[in-house]
This record gives sequence, structure tokens and C-alpha cells, in this order.
Amino acid sequence: MKTAKLSKGGAAHRRLRILHNTNHLQLYLMCVIPLGLFFVFSYLPMFGIVIAFKDYRFDKGIFGSEWVGFKNFEFFIKSNDFLRLVRNTLGMNSIFIVTGLIASITVALLLNEVRKRVFVKVYQTVLIVPYFLSWVVVGYMVYAFLNPEYGFINSVLRRMGGEAVSWYTEARYWPFILTLASVWKRVGMDSVIYFAALTAIDQTYYEAARIDGANKWQCMWHITLPGIRPVAITLTILAIGNIFRADFGLFYQVTRDVGSLYSTTDVMDTYVYRVMRSLGDMSLSSAAGLLQSMVGLVMVLLTNLAVRKIEPDSAIF
Repeated sequence: MKTAKLSKGGAAHRRLRILHNTNHLQLYLMCVIPLGLFFVFSYLPMFGIVIAFKDYRFDKGIFGSEWVGFKNFEFFIKSNDFLRLVRNTLGMNSIFIVTGLIASITVALLLNEVRKRVFVKVYQTVLIVPYFLSWVVVGYMVYAFLNPEYGFINSVLRRMGGEAVSWYTEARYWPFILTLASVWKRVGMDSVIYFAALTAIDQTYYEAARIDGANKWQCMWHITLPGIRPVAITLTILAIGNIFRADFGLFYQVTRDVGSLYSTTDVMDTYVYRVMRSLGDMSLSSAAGLLQSMVGLVMVLLTNLAVRKIEPDSAIF
């Protein structure tokens, strides 16, 4: 009798497990394509890391090319371009992280003050649209404003009695231009994430604060910002992981790859592309790319370690 009951219990458990797996079959199938793409484009190329340690030649292939150890890294680090590339990449990405964080949280707070949800959806849609535009399109839009002869800004300057500015030969303006373009394109998507975090905050906190006489500024400072802080920390850690990897489309398409702007706009990714295009040196390009990945890994580990020391609950791991 006892054995029969155990057998029935085991059969019932198996049926429940099969039913559970069947109910989640669609979710598993939805994961197949993203995981496959992630494997093909993120893991399979890792076998090419060996190129960074070889003097790669197309006729000999990866395994037939001469092994040179760390000479590609040494050549890249000792080159005249290295310090400029590091300064521009780290400096511009640091500006993007700070300005993007401030702008995204500000927009999310403003959306949170809109009472009619219909208007919120409209504003979110308008803000998200730039995120899906190609940098090629954005580059032409920027050029329409900054064209030396017929650009909108120079036309306004001439009408006001000022002198036209040759934007594509003046490198000092481009950190501001690129920052504005980056914020404009990404603030919509990032603000949606923060807005979702805002809606998850328990409204009873605000009600209790108002009963105690707190104003909107005090509610924002003591309830809203602490409520979205874990999300902000997580996104910032991930952004810092890419601090040594610049957005190629932004720095190449928007600047139109003008050589006179390299002093402030030439970054690691554009340099790797130029080396591949003009010299065909895959070894040097691979070395630069591997160096970017290693720096990103170290930055994520250090940033997460610092967060774990200060606020353990907000650390990623």
C-alpha cells in the first residue's frame, strides 16, 4: 500500500513537472534566438584573441602566423597616439556617464510629475525615438546644423551680425557637441528605466511624509532618490565597464572622421577601425580590442568592490 502511494506521488510529481515545462515552453523558445546570437557574436569571436599575440598574415592563417607575444601591446602603448586615445576615450565617456545620469534622472522625475498617464506615454514615445535612429542619420542632422556655409547655426550667427564658425576644423567645440548628441539620443531610453523604478516606490512613504509636513523637495531628496539609487548604481557600474570602449557611430559618423578634430574626438574604436582600414593590421587591432576588454573588466570589478564596501545591497555581485 505504501509503495503504491509513493508510486502515485512520484507519477503526480512527474506530471506536474512536465506540465510546468510545457507551460514555459514558449518562454524557453523565445530565449533560443537571443542566446544563439549572444553565443555567435560574443563567445565564438573569443577564439580570435590569439591574433593579438601573433603577427597575423592572411596567407598563413591564425595558427600558422608567427607568435610575437606582447609586442603588439608594446607597440600600441608606446605609440604617439596612445595617450591621446586614452585621454579622449576615458574623458569623453566619463562626461557621458555623468551627464547621462543627471539628464535621465531629471527627465524621469519630470515624467513622474505628469498626472495624466496618456501624456506620459506620449512624452516617453517622443523621447525614445532618437534612441532608434542610426548614427548615420544623426550625423547628417548634426551636419545640417553645423555646415560651415549653409548650416542653421551659422545662418543665425550671420543674421545676428556675428561671424560664422568653421565647426569641423575647431576641435575645442566637439566635446560639448558630442555630449549634447549623446544625451539627446540616450536620455529617452534611460529615463524610461528610471521612471519604471519610480513607479515601484511604495506610495505610502509619500503619504506619511506629507502628513509629517514634508514638501516636494524633501520627498524627492529623502524618498525618490534613495528609491531609485540601486538602479542608478547598477546602470553606472555597467556604464563604467564600457568606459574604455567608445561609441563608434557617435565619434565616427557625427564628426565625419575629420582629421583636424582628432585631438578631441579620436578614441580607441575609431583608431582600431582606421588601423584595420588603412593598414590591414589585424594583430594591432586585436591587441587594442583585447586591452579595451581587460580594462573594462578591471573597472567593473573595482567599481563593484567599492559599491559593495559602501552599500552591499546595491552591488551587482
